[in-house]
Amino acid sequence: MRTTHEDSSVRLYYLGDGPDGGSAETLCYGPLWQALQMAAAQPEEVQAGLFIATDNDVVAYLDLL
Repeated sequence: MRTTHEDSSVRLYYLGDGPDGGSAETLCYGPLWQALQMAAAQPEEVQAGLFIATDNDVVAYLDLL
């Protein structure tokens, strides 16, 4: 993830499994620090499907840890 500033605008979303190949559920749009805080509060099974998207990159939440 190239954007690392804690106030950078990001999208936190959950990529779930589904009958049509899965769906992306947005949990928040906001600063990186807020997305990381929200992601940390999720259960472990949800954290495994979380992704953070910036203007120029997407990274799995667990890869940031």
